[in-house]
Amino acid sequence: MIHAKNIHKSFGELEVLKGVDLVIERGEIVSIVGPSGAGKTTLLQILGTLDKPNSGEILVDGINFSKLNEKELAAFRNKHIGFIFQFHQLLPEFSAIENVMIPALIGGKEQKLTMSKALELLEYLKLSGRKEHKPNELSGGEKQRVAVARALINSPGLILADEPSGSLDSKNRDELHKMLFNLRDKFGLTIVIVTHDKELAKLSDRVIEMRDGLIIS
Repeated sequence: MIHAKNIHKSFGELEVLKGVDLVIERGEIVSIVGPSGAGKTTLLQILGTLDKPNSGEILVDGINFSKLNEKELAAFRNKHIGFIFQFHQLLPEFSAIENVMIPALIGGKEQKLTMSKALELLEYLKLSGRKEHKPNELSGGEKQRVAVARALINSPGLILADEPSGSLDSKNRDELHKMLFNLRDKFGLTIVIVTHDKELAKLSDRVIEMRDGLIIS
C-alpha cells in the first residue's frame, strides 16, 4: 500500500527526516509514536501529499508521487486519502452534513448522490440527528465523528490521522479508538496514526517508533 524510500526533509538548516524507509501493507492499522520533534507529523504530511520531501521516493498503490504534478497530486489526495486531525478542522459556517460533503463536491461528485452518502455515513456514526448543527453546537466527540465522516466521503483506501484522540476526553477517546478499528473492518481501510496515546498505539497492528528524524523500531 505505502512504500517510502530514503525520505529526507529539511526546513532551512533543520533536517527533520534523515532517510526514512517505511512499508505499510494494505489493511494495516499502524501507529507512529515518538517524542515531539521526532518527525512524525512531517512524515504523515509527506505521505498525504500535503508536503514534499527534499529527496526520496513515495509510492501509494503503486503510484509514484514524484511523477505527479500539483494538480494530479491534489486529485489523487482528494480521491484516495482521507485525513483526520486533532482539532477537527471543520468549517464553522457550515453544518455537519455540509462539512462532510465538501471533499466530494470539490472532487466533482454530484450533489444529490453526495448528500445521500453523507447521510449514510452520519447515520452509521450515530450523528443523523445532528446533521444540521454547526460545529459550535456539537460536542468534541461529535465534531471528531463528523471529521471521520468527512474523511470517508470519497471512499478512500487510506486514512491518515494526526493525534485523532488528542483533544478528546477519555470516554470519547475510547469510542474513537473502537470506531477506527470498526471502520477498518467495514470499509477495508489502511490507517496510519500519529499519536502520543499509548493505549491507541497498543491496539494497533504495528507500532513504528521515531526519534530524531529516523525510524528506530
